[in-house]
Amino acid sequence: MPRITVNGEEKEIERELTVMELLQLMDVKFREIGLAVAINDEVVPKSEYRSRRVKEGDRIEIVQLVGGG
Repeated sequence: MPRITVNGEEKEIERELTVMELLQLMDVKFREIGLAVAINDEVVPKSEYRSRRVKEGDRIEIVQLVGGG
């Protein structure tokens, strides 16, 4: 099983996933605004979320902006 690191936590996944599949697995709701994903320090354009694959050893950072007052 591939091992990846998500937001500093090591995780095992059953197979290579697309960024969108990883977001679903992590229960992260896709949003056009307020969500960013980086793989190995490279920001992934939202247009690539359905095609870009997460592979063994990748370091993924998922950042969500939250508004408040």
